[in-house]
Amino acid sequence: METLYPTGPNGLAVFALVTIALGGAASWATGRAVALTWRPLWQLVGYIALMTFAVRFIHYALFHQPFLYAGNVLIDYLVLMGMAFVGYRMMRASQMQHQYPWAYERTTPFSWQRKN
Repeated sequence: METLYPTGPNGLAVFALVTIALGGAASWATGRAVALTWRPLWQLVGYIALMTFAVRFIHYALFHQPFLYAGNVLIDYLVLMGMAFVGYRMMRASQMQHQYPWAYERTTPFSWQRKN
């Protein structure tokens, strides 16, 4: 992990706490908020980019890790975007089922289909 995602001591625990737990929860909530306001999926790109820099700043300020190391930024962005996408799709599937119950049914937590 040290060659792909350079960190200091306790790097995996810090990654799990800051990026996955804190950043992931915030990203999931951001994805839900974008879906809840019926905005398109592409708007998550900018929001998650800003959130990635906030997460990287927490890594840098509290745990003395590199701030703008390209590999770290990319991995954090991908993890946060994945969590945001999950929140977005779950909320959109719920919205389609509740907003249009005569036309759509939920097939999985992430998808819906037109009723016959």
